[in-house]
Amino acid sequence: MEQTTAAASAARAAPRMSARQLARKLWRFRAFYAMLLPGVVWYVIFKYLPMYGVIIAFKDFNMMDGMLKSPWADPWYKHFEAFYNSPYFSQLLGNTLIISFYKLVFGMAPPILMALLLNEVHVRWFKSVVQTLTYMPHFLSWVIIYGILLALLSQTSGIANRWIEELGGQSIPFLTSTGYFRAILVGSDIWQNLGWGAIIYLAAIAGIDPMLYEAARVDGASRLRMIWHITLPGIRTVIVLLLILRLGHILDAGFDQIYIMYNVQVYPVADILDTWVFRTGLQQLNFSLASAVGLFKSVIGLALVVLSNRLARRWGEGIW
Repeated sequence: MEQTTAAASAARAAPRMSARQLARKLWRFRAFYAMLLPGVVWYVIFKYLPMYGVIIAFKDFNMMDGMLKSPWADPWYKHFEAFYNSPYFSQLLGNTLIISFYKLVFGMAPPILMALLLNEVHVRWFKSVVQTLTYMPHFLSWVIIYGILLALLSQTSGIANRWIEELGGQSIPFLTSTGYFRAILVGSDIWQNLGWGAIIYLAAIAGIDPMLYEAARVDGASRLRMIWHITLPGIRTVIVLLLILRLGHILDAGFDQIYIMYNVQVYPVADILDTWVFRTGLQQLNFSLASAVGLFKSVIGLALVVLSNRLARRWGEGIW
């Protein structure tokens, strides 16, 4: 407590930077700010300026009248109420949360485990080959991945079902069965992002002080002990950071993946907020409803990020 008070007092006592000093500092690091500028401009144009369009969630938007001249909804929560009163609301929200929760729970550990295993590999060429093979799926579109799954799991021509039939069993409708579809969604998502996530954790592991491992070897620690007491604590900040960011997208269950892979037979377990909005809000040109659902998701995501960050700060972690 005393240290915190002293730090706060020192911060208040610190002299403010004058405009001339600030200008000199900006000029000194002008090359870095120049490299930062394109990213800032991109975010302003494509992330912040479009936020103005959120007003159509509170209007009866008409493309001919535009955002400003379209009449305000009466009452203002008209489109939120329409979404809440939809007979599919509970099913859509439940499917979105369940699929996102499965991806979060089962998708966090594999990249960490892969990074730990690759970090223990000392044969450079083998490590490079494994890394290349595992992160290549990240660059494949879901259309290509679905084609691969279709070749493997199709009920009529899939390799897996041919093996099952040759062994005397009956073919299984993996891609059209409500019992298998969520598992396929989660499994294919893990497969696509396994190598890419491992690269992030490997970069974090590379930042750990090698002297810690040397001291542990001198003390006679085994490899598992070093992983448990040095490596995992060393990447804890990155794990918490990625967890908080994923919690912020808990209502984004993966529109691209589900839209390409789902079908009418699996709607009860696969239809999520984004796919419903695409069909009901965008294909039927009900942009106000689509914006209302998008705003609803954004508010929930922001609340989850703030809440999870506060919880993480209790354990000494957090984004801010």
